[in-house]
Amino acid sequence: MSEDKSALDYFPPQLAHTSLSAAAQHCKGCDLYKDATQAVFGEGSLSAKIMFVGEQPGDEEDLSGHPFVGPAGKILRKAFDETGLDPTAAYITNVVKHFKWKPRGKRRIHEKPRLGEIAACTPWLGAEIEIVKPSVLVCLGATAAQTLFGRDFRITRMRGQWLASEFAPRSIATYHPSAILRAPNSDARDKMYSELSSDIAKAVAMANNSAI
Repeated sequence: MSEDKSALDYFPPQLAHTSLSAAAQHCKGCDLYKDATQAVFGEGSLSAKIMFVGEQPGDEEDLSGHPFVGPAGKILRKAFDETGLDPTAAYITNVVKHFKWKPRGKRRIHEKPRLGEIAACTPWLGAEIEIVKPSVLVCLGATAAQTLFGRDFRITRMRGQWLASEFAPRSIATYHPSAILRAPNSDARDKMYSELSSDIAKAVAMANNSAI
């Protein structure tokens, strides 16, 4: 596939959310569509003050067509509940819209997208940000953060810090919930979840600030 191909080649004439979501189902801007069930577009309030951006859909998301409905989504929504965030008042999406995976027995295992695949897909995310215009942008994990803030971003050093961004008045990055699932033991999982929840609470408080 041509290296200069991207999601832009599949954009609809009208950049409304419904037409973008429908057009993404036909996107062949990279090869990930070949092994995915469907594109998984972002969902939520189009007037949301807070937007969450992850890496890509997982196995359950690929099958259902909805973002963050699998095990990682359950962790994220638990944090929403604990911080008082109504998920229907937020907008939730991913940098990459197709599930990249490799087989392991009968299971489909997540595989990190390549830089070229990310670059081909980011016009969809750019359009989502332009439509929603969030006051606060929350990147979940290193892939989302490096896509929006640059490849020098490191979760270990910069998690929970307010970051300069052209995409929203306030931006912050935290763990991807799937990283908590991969933590080596319960103590590590509890610590990471506490930090994730704290970062989301910080973002929610900022989004609720009427000064933004």
